Amino acid sequence: MSLDATNRVPIRMSFVRQFTDGAIGTPLGRFMIDLFRQEEPLIRQRIYYAWDPLAAVAMVEGVVSFSPIQVGVVRQGPEEGRTRETWKGRPNLTYSSNADPAAFYTAFYNAFASEKKIYDLLVKSATLIDPKNGINRVMDVAIKDGRVAAVAANIPALRATQTIEAKGYYVTPGLIDIHVHVFASTGKPGVYNGDNSVWPDGHTLRSGVTTVVDCGSSGALEFAQFKQHIIDRSKTRVLSWLSIVKAGMTHTQEQDTTLMDVAAAVATAKQYPRDIVGFKTAHFEGPEWTPVDRALAAGQQTGLPIIVDFGLFRPERPFSDLVTKKLRRGDIYTHMYLDRVPMFDAQGKVQPFWAEARQRGVLFDVGHGGGSFVWKHAVPAAQQGLWPDSISTDLHINSMVGGMKDMLNVMSKFLILGMPLEEVIAKSTWNPAKQIRREELGHLSVGAPADLAILSVQHGKFGYFDVDSTRREGDRKLQGELTILGGRIVWDLNGLSTPAWDEQ
Repeated sequence: MSLDATNRVPIRMSFVRQFTDGAIGTPLGRFMIDLFRQEEPLIRQRIYYAWDPLAAVAMVEGVVSFSPIQVGVVRQGPEEGRTRETWKGRPNLTYSSNADPAAFYTAFYNAFASEKKIYDLLVKSATLIDPKNGINRVMDVAIKDGRVAAVAANIPALRATQTIEAKGYYVTPGLIDIHVHVFASTGKPGVYNGDNSVWPDGHTLRSGVTTVVDCGSSGALEFAQFKQHIIDRSKTRVLSWLSIVKAGMTHTQEQDTTLMDVAAAVATAKQYPRDIVGFKTAHFEGPEWTPVDRALAAGQQTGLPIIVDFGLFRPERPFSDLVTKKLRRGDIYTHMYLDRVPMFDAQGKVQPFWAEARQRGVLFDVGHGGGSFVWKHAVPAAQQGLWPDSISTDLHINSMVGGMKDMLNVMSKFLILGMPLEEVIAKSTWNPAKQIRREELGHLSVGAPADLAILSVQHGKFGYFDVDSTRREGDRKLQGELTILGGRIVWDLNGLSTPAWDEQ
C-alpha cells in the first residue's frame, strides 16, 4: 500500500470526538482514546494520519481498492534493494494508491466501539410529516443503501456514519411535482418541447423536489429523445405525461387533429412503462372534443389516467361536461385556478358541478404556471372549502421568474390560504404519488426510496403575487433546507450536513 492511499484518511478532531463517544465502553477503545489524546496537538494541526490503522483494515471490503502491477527489485546502484514498478512480465502483486475515507472511518470505529454503525445517514430530531403513514411528530429517519432503513424516536447517532441534526425543522418525503416542462434539449425556439422548457436539476432539488412529471412536452415521435437526453441523464427522477399529439407540445401542431394519434401514443406508453404515467391533451382551440376523446381512448387501452389542460374554453364543449361526463375516476384537470374556469355562479358560490365531479372521482391539480393561478379564484374557493387534490408548478422559463417561482413558493400560497401544513405536504407528496400510480414514492415507510426534504417555516412578512400581478401578503414561507435523493444529499442550503470548519 502506498503513502498516497494512507494520506487519504487523516484523523480529525470531529472523528476523535465521535470515536470517543462510541468506544469508551471497550478496553481497546479506551486504549485508542488515550492514544488520540496524546496525539491531539498533531490532530489539531491537521497533520495526523491513520497510516498503520489503515494497513490493518486494508482487507475490509470497500475500504481500499487494489490494482495489479508488476514490481521488481533494484539490484545495484544507490537504490539497491528498493522495489520499483516495472513494465515487463505479468503483475506479481496488487497495489493501492486510493482509499475510501468514509469506509475506513466506519470500519475503524466498528472495530473498537460498542455501538456499531449500521446506517449510512441519520436525520435526527426533526418533525416528520408523512401523510401516508399518519405521522406528524418528532421522529428520526435512518437511511441505508439508498432506502429508508428505520423510522423511530431517538435512534442513536452512533449507529450512523453521518448524522444530520435537524431539530426545529420538518422532514417530509421528497416532493413530487406532477406538472413541469423539462424537455430542454431540442433547441426549438419558443415551444415547450424546446426552449420554453428548463433543465430539471437546477430547479427541483433546491426546492425539495425529487420527482417531476413532464406534462406533455414530448409526444410519441420524440419521446425516445426525451428519455435519452433528460430522463436518463437527470439526478431528479423524471417521469412523463405523453402528449396525445405525436409531434409534442408545439402550439400549431396541437391544433392538428390528424396528429392526435392514439395508436402511436399507446405503443409508446407500452414501450416505456417505467417512464410514462399517462397522457396529456393541452391548448386546443377548436370546438371539437377530439383531443380529449383521443387521450381518453389511449388511457382506456392502457389503463392509464389522463391530464387535461382545456385550452380555449368554448360553449360547444362546456367545462362542466368535461369534468362530469368525460373524465373518468382518477383523471386530472390541471390549472384549477385559471381565471377562465367557471368556478362560481352569479352569487359567488362554487358551482354544484364541482361536487358532482369530485363524487365522480375526477381530480383537480393546481398547475400554477405563468397564466393559471389567480387570487380572485383561489381565495373565495378556499373560503368555501374547494381545495386542489395536488399542488404542482407548471414549471417553465416564464413561470419560474413570475408569480410561481418554485414548488415551495406555490405550497406557501396554500399555507397562507389556511390549508394545514400536513395537508400541504400531503398534496405535494402522497397524493400525487397515488395520482401517477407510483405508490413506492411519496412516503417514508421502511424500504421506500430514501427521498427526503428537510424544510423550515420562515416567519415574517412575505408577498405572494399571482399571474394577474395582484399580491396577497402572508406571514409564513416554506424554505428548502436540505434535499436527499436516493440516500444522497443533493442540496444543502445552510450546511446542515457539514461540520463547522474549526471542528475538522
